[in-house]
Amino acid sequence: MKNLLRLTRPLHLLLAALTYFLGASIANYLGKPFRIDSFWLGLVAVLLAQGSMSLLAEVFRPDNEAIIDGQSRKDRLLLRNNALYVSIAALTANAVIAFVLYTVNRLSVPAFFFLLLSLILILVYAIPPFRFINRGFGEFVLAAHMAYIIPSIAYILQSDETHRFLLISIPLTFLALAYFIVMNFPAFASDTKYNRSTLLTRLGWERTVPLHHLFVLLAYILFLATPIFGLSLSLLWPAFLTLPFALFQVFQLRNLSLGAPTNWTLLTVTALSVFGLTAYFLSLTFWLR
Repeated sequence: MKNLLRLTRPLHLLLAALTYFLGASIANYLGKPFRIDSFWLGLVAVLLAQGSMSLLAEVFRPDNEAIIDGQSRKDRLLLRNNALYVSIAALTANAVIAFVLYTVNRLSVPAFFFLLLSLILILVYAIPPFRFINRGFGEFVLAAHMAYIIPSIAYILQSDETHRFLLISIPLTFLALAYFIVMNFPAFASDTKYNRSTLLTRLGWERTVPLHHLFVLLAYILFLATPIFGLSLSLLWPAFLTLPFALFQVFQLRNLSLGAPTNWTLLTVTALSVFGLTAYFLSLTFWLR
């Protein structure tokens, strides 16, 4: 059970919860009546979806790769089977949640579309023949699911429609991409050993590091450009509280590319803080306004 919980990537679940709260907070700011049933059903659904995304990625891991270091083949097969059963149960539960939302008139057409899109991203991310996680595109799918699809689901379940304010999910998606790129670096040796095609191993660090910097830069430029779409900077200024951490993240990765010693824990915590705290600060602002 401990290993199974570990494979769900609890940190990803926490980040998914944060972005879900962001979507719900936008609905609150816009004066939408709070639907407590939709809120909790939606939260359970996105956590189950994110968890199954992580589990299915392990279920279809090639046989020559260890799931947990030091495991025997028998234990590995048992863990893989259990992960498959839990994933199927989670996706089935999501289907039940969608049916419940439909019966209480909470499943609008946009809500159905985004729930379906979430399922599609889960499948193409983890399951052959697509399995984008091993084709160098997994980071894009994971970032889009966590930073764009999940907050959109949260908002739509409260309002039955989309809104231009959801555009703030786009710069947040770039910060998520930067975070997942950083997370590739500590695993680079293992990914190379097992011939996994992550964005880092596919492009090489010489191209990936500038790409990371570009994603971070684009995120804050897009936050600055939000007034074009009717969002006030006086509302979104808390997103810039993480800018010093983002600059420090860029500095650390630049030093890494130059061959300087790297504190992996500090680097990963910094990247996590940039993405997670940005989502948290924005959520808090929309809830309090």
